[in-house]
Amino acid sequence: MRHFLAELEELQQRLLEMGGLVESSIWNSVLALSERSEAHALQVLTREARINQMEIEIDDFAVSLLALQQPMARDLRFLTAAIKINSDLERMGDLAVNIVQRALSLMRQPLVKPLIDIPQLARLAESMVHKSLDAFVRRDAELAREVLLSDDAVDDLRDAIYEELVNFMERDPSTVSRSLDLIFIARNLERIADHSTNIAEDVVFLVQGVDVRHHAETQH
Repeated sequence: MRHFLAELEELQQRLLEMGGLVESSIWNSVLALSERSEAHALQVLTREARINQMEIEIDDFAVSLLALQQPMARDLRFLTAAIKINSDLERMGDLAVNIVQRALSLMRQPLVKPLIDIPQLARLAESMVHKSLDAFVRRDAELAREVLLSDDAVDDLRDAIYEELVNFMERDPSTVSRSLDLIFIARNLERIADHSTNIAEDVVFLVQGVDVRHHAETQH
């Protein structure tokens, strides 16, 4: 039993290491955009292979523990949550790469508008990622529920960004390509926030055995 608990701890540590890499990639992807920094973009692109490799290793490790240990109750919930969180983290890494690809395109062109709202959206998404992982480590369902409540603010800001950029494109067709790049960046940040809510939902299920997917969090 002691050996199994040590393996569960190792699995959590691997997930946290991957989470750290993903958080760094998201942060660097936004800096690549806001500071027009190819160096920050390169960090994200070079880190992608490590994140992908870690996803495979963590998945294999968690599945082998499921098969060999046949855990029950909370240990079973932990392993299934770990597999899902692992997948969400890998997708966040992919989304950071998507942001960098758009940022590299925008670096060589004049700004459509001052970059204020997209960095604000990035800060919201980054906070949700950090809180969701912190909730997982601490087994803190209330912190996880805070993440779920943050999702509306992300959606509202994304909608405002979309509306403003559509207005730019309508007034000046020469901005269409650059505006679309910014719209895709906002969309990718919103999807990062969505993956954070997935992790938060998994934490609530892990701690309380309650499935809060597809339900208004205000009901709980």
